[in-house]
Amino acid sequence: MKRREFIKKSVSAGLFASAVSGLALENVFAEGTENLAGNYDLVAIKGGEPAPMFDKAMAAMGGMEAFVKKGQSVVIKPNIGWDKAPEFAANTNPLLVKRIVEHCLMAGASSVYVFDNTCNEWSRCYSNSGIQKVVKEAGGKMVPANTEGYYQEVAVGKGVTLQATKVHELILESDVFINVPVLKNHGGAKLSMAMKNLMGVVWDRRFWHRNGLDQCIADFSTSRVPDLNIMDAYNVMLRNGPMGVSTKDVANMKSLLISPNMVTMDTAGAKMFGMEPDTIDYIVKAQSMGIGSMDLSGQRIKRLTV
Repeated sequence: MKRREFIKKSVSAGLFASAVSGLALENVFAEGTENLAGNYDLVAIKGGEPAPMFDKAMAAMGGMEAFVKKGQSVVIKPNIGWDKAPEFAANTNPLLVKRIVEHCLMAGASSVYVFDNTCNEWSRCYSNSGIQKVVKEAGGKMVPANTEGYYQEVAVGKGVTLQATKVHELILESDVFINVPVLKNHGGAKLSMAMKNLMGVVWDRRFWHRNGLDQCIADFSTSRVPDLNIMDAYNVMLRNGPMGVSTKDVANMKSLLISPNMVTMDTAGAKMFGMEPDTIDYIVKAQSMGIGSMDLSGQRIKRLTV
């Protein structure tokens, strides 16, 4: 190997190792107050497989019954944007999605729908992500989002830049909306998390990129607010996001975050990734718009280990 190439590869490896060492659930565990009575703003769990972690964390949140009532319809929005296998961590972990569907049905949901407005060809994303298979196994329904006819125009009343957009009909019609992002690097927004994941419920995502991505993310977060946010951090893409290039870009974090508030969720996710939330512009903008607070110190946080 030539000396210049060796130095370049060594520096790259060093940066990657540094990024991995910065990933720590302790960054979230160090803040907030423990509230043994429940009613948490955030539950953070580490050390297990996706389904058992979700079971334990959801129990701490009061169970799915606290969010889904008997007879209600539920829409679940994972990240299924990319034609990638689960090990690349470009999409939400399918085992987590399956367990969420099961919890909703056990809580008495009349129907559970799952979809995403994908970036790659939709049927391949649904299949190769592994999500379509497990949703059907769990008793949920995969629905398409690949044509404009599925979307309805809505006003974004508090939007600064994004003042109207077309939203998938299931987001508007379902009783309960559960947002299930995967924590990962993103070339444009720095990190893709809860608020960024909502791009997959609108038709014209290109408008967001052309007109100030961070402000549009914050704007839409004032619109159809999810009832619950569940962040997959089992495998975390550290670089080359949002699609990913290699499994070498992925760190096995074995972690999960649950919160009703997207700013709380994304603040914790940024800290877990080793970044300060005030360096993520859409989180700062969302806080200024009153969506939530980046200050975790006064929030009720439950910390769990499997």
